[in-house]
Amino acid sequence: TEEVTVEWKPELCQHSTRCWKQLPQVFKPTQKKWIEPEGADKERLEEQVKRCPSGALVFIDNKK
Repeated sequence: TEEVTVEWKPELCQHSTRCWKQLPQVFKPTQKKWIEPEGADKERLEEQVKRCPSGALVFIDNKK
């Protein structure tokens, strides 16, 4: 979105499934564009990205 960017670093991913099980309206592993940040508000999205145990997901606030 214009407000935030979520990056995925596949080389770090441990496939814990936390992202898509806890926030399925944003993380959709069966789709080509599997991260849709507009599916949740900024705070909820940032909270979920912080739960990634491997650090494969990165939250960027585009407004800062």
